[in-house]
Amino acid sequence: MANAASGMAVNDECKLKFLELKAKRTYRYIIYKIEEKQKQVVVDKVGDPANGYDDFTANLPADECRYAVYDFDFVTEENCQKSRIFFIAWCPDISRVRSKMIYASSKDRFKRELDGIQVELQATDPTEMDLDVFKSRVN
Repeated sequence: MANAASGMAVNDECKLKFLELKAKRTYRYIIYKIEEKQKQVVVDKVGDPANGYDDFTANLPADECRYAVYDFDFVTEENCQKSRIFFIAWCPDISRVRSKMIYASSKDRFKRELDGIQVELQATDPTEMDLDVFKSRVN
């Protein structure tokens, strides 16, 4: 287990699932949460490749922080099928202040553990990470 600067360790499953998403495209998304008692980042939920964006956003809690990775497929203006791996730091305005601080202080260290992140988004409400935002960040 890797040790994070904020004192949060990263559970090995976090990296293994990310490698499966990146290399084998086993998942559409992975949602991670910080287990404060164990002081580590763990996998919260995963979505199958068939799951879409709506399923992903439905699985983000409205009042708790999470980290997430989303494999976003898109078609370029040249009509090429491509994908980008997004890292999302989800911290709703209504989440606990302590939680927001822990997630903010652990984010960079955790993100470094996931080699292959192409785009990063920070979101406090769903409009900051809707599909239009994703599309605008891949061009």
